[in-house]
Formats: sequence, structure tokens, C-alpha cells
Amino acid sequence: MGMTITEKILADHAGKKEVYPGELITAKIDLAMANDVTAPLAIKTLEKYGIDRIFDPDKVALVLSHFVPAKDIKSAEQAKMVREFAKKHKIKWFFPEGEGIEHTILPEQGIVVPGDLVIGADSHTCTYGGIGAFATGVGSTDLAYALATGEIWLKVPHSMKFIFYGKLKPWVTGKDLILYTIGQIGVDGALYKAMEFEGEAIKELSIEQRLTIANMAIEAGGKNGIIAPDEKTIEYVSARAKKPWKIYQSDPDAQYLEVYEWDAGKIEPLVAWPYLPSNVHPVSESTHITIDQAFIGSCTNGRIEDLRIAAKVLKGKKVHPYVRCIVIPASKNVYQQALREGLIDIFIEAGCVVSVSTCGPCLGGHMGILAEGERCISTSNRNFPGRMGHPKSEVYLANPAVVAASAVLGRIAHPEEVVSLKELEVST
Repeated sequence: MGMTITEKILADHAGKKEVYPGELITAKIDLAMANDVTAPLAIKTLEKYGIDRIFDPDKVALVLSHFVPAKDIKSAEQAKMVREFAKKHKIKWFFPEGEGIEHTILPEQGIVVPGDLVIGADSHTCTYGGIGAFATGVGSTDLAYALATGEIWLKVPHSMKFIFYGKLKPWVTGKDLILYTIGQIGVDGALYKAMEFEGEAIKELSIEQRLTIANMAIEAGGKNGIIAPDEKTIEYVSARAKKPWKIYQSDPDAQYLEVYEWDAGKIEPLVAWPYLPSNVHPVSESTHITIDQAFIGSCTNGRIEDLRIAAKVLKGKKVHPYVRCIVIPASKNVYQQALREGLIDIFIEAGCVVSVSTCGPCLGGHMGILAEGERCISTSNRNFPGRMGHPKSEVYLANPAVVAASAVLGRIAHPEEVVSLKELEVST
């Protein structure tokens, strides 16, 4: 019997010829990652058990991304602890304030490559599956074990396949495909499953949009999301990779728990209403909803392509006078590229607030917190109660074009209400 791409990666890292869904394995990791929120607990765990060494400082990434630049004393202390740990252990991949969000930095800089087994003390570590790596989130104590041993124990997940065929409509992106998937199967529809995406619509997506899809696999309960590498992946990785990589593909006779097949050409831009990413509605059914804030950024949609899409909508327009629009590039490199392309000027002239690269308001901790009763439309990945501030605030999830159009009109809007297809063709 054949194996899926996920099973093949796990088998190789476990030193086994094959693995089966449900099997418990111990696997060697290629990279362990943590941020300023999750690393301190792992560090304290190592100290508690008197462990004064890590398995390989070249295979650890520590990123200050969530509450930085430090918003208060507690945040400053956490960041300080991570800095000192990185310095003490000579961590190769340490990224201080302003470098950006781990899930953008690591693929962008070629630190994660196809075929890797990556664990991270952050639920959206699954992002790296967009380039054909097995990547999954773990708790901080599990991370501490991995830092000490270079290994992690896992249960091999069953795999589910999601096939998108057809051609995408204008303004429809990878964000809409993953929202559609979550809307169809629910937030626990892929609980501890490997979510494998394929089909002609997936192949047409850029690597950045594939990373967006993998990023939100966890919002359906997935253990990991993954897209098999192709020519686009190889081109993307070849220009960045800091180490060798290995391409894995699923066997034709690989077994899947479930297979879904959808016509991507029938999907319009989507909006996930509160309070679940599965509460998905077409944007055409959402235009009556007024907003107070629009957020363009996060590890889901803060890459350069996302900023370009938003800028196409905002160019020559003004943010609605009663809306605040926050734009946060997901990495320093993205920020610099946006500066070179004039995108930052477009945002500022439109009336947006542009911030240093950080997670920002996504997790409700920093720069853009919502007050009671306020509504935000966001390119981020999660809209649970209190996710972005007050428990009685509301977060709506959408792609960057929808968020930008909504910022202009002061309500949830289709991009075509702000920019005609003719204008789009001219700007492109």
C-alpha cells in the first residue's frame, strides 16, 4: 500500500521504511521554533529539570514577534529572557524585534525547506506545509523536550485530501479556498488529520497563497496542512534555501480517510463571521455589516503579495472617516519591498496606519485592540470571542482585497464596489 506525502516525511524522520495512521513514532526534527510568548515556558521547563544544553543550536529558531516592540514590562521581561537564552546557547536563527513573524520569516529566508519536519510552539506552525514540509504546533513543554533531545513523539495522522479544480474568479484567493474548506467541514472536521490540498486551482496559486492555505489548517483542527512541491515550489525554494531539501509526493495508491472535490470557479470572495472561522458567508451576503477597524497583516496575509492586492484597492482612495485601517507587513523584508514598490505611500495616503513588522492586533495583545461592541474585518486567521480585544467585540475574516474595500466603504464590501476590473487590468 502506498503512502501519503505526510506519511513519507514522518517515516523518513522516524528511520522507518513505512508508517501507518494511528501509529506512535519518535521522529527527529529539522527545526524547533518558538516566539516571545511560548519560548519562556520552554526555557523555564529546561531550567526546572537542570537541562543546560540544547540538541543543536543550528536547528532552533527563536522569533520575537507577538508582543514586540514590548508593550509593557511583562512583555519586555519575556523578550529579555528569550534574548538571553539565544545568546547563551548561540542560537543560529534568532530574530529580534522588527524582523517579523516566524511563519513568514522561516520560509522567506529558506530556513524551512520541502521535506523538513518542523515543530513550533505556535499553532500556526502548520504554515510551512505550503512548501511541502511537515510542520505542526506543539506545547511549550513538548518544545522543551525537543530542544533537549532533537526528537518529538507523534501519532501518525490519517490524511484527508481536498481537490480544487477550475479557474478562480477575480478577487478570489487562497484565503477564500481555505475559508471555503473550513466552512464545509467545520472547525473540528479535520481533527488531528493531515490536510492535503491539490488540483488545478491549487497549482495556479502562488507559493504565498499556498502558505495561507496551510496556515489555516489548524482552524479545521488539522494536525498539519500540506501541498506537494511542484515547479513553483522549486523556483521559490532554490532562491532561498539555506540547506538541502527533499521532495516528497503522495503515492497514487495512498489511502485517504476522506476526499473532497470542489469547483473553485464557483467560489466568490468569502467572509467568516463571528465567532468561528467556519461561519463562512459570501461577501455578497455580508455587505450590510458596518465596521470600525480593518486589519491587513498577520502570518496569514501579511506577505508582499497580500500588500500588493490591498494597495490595488486602496490606490487613489481614502479610508472611511469612521474606520481605522491598520497595515502591518509580516516581515522586515516585506516592509522593505513594499517601500521600494511605493505600497507604503499608497497606504499612508489612503489614511492607513502602517506599523513595524509584528503580529499586531491578531491575537488581541498589541496595537489595534478592539473595544466593546466594535467590529473589525481582518486578514488574520481566528475570530473567537475576545480574539482581538473585548469579549463583546467582533472579528470578521476575509482576504486582503475584501478588507481593503471594506476600509474604504466603512462596511464589508466586495472589491468590485471600489475597483472595476478595467481599473484592475490597468494597474496590473
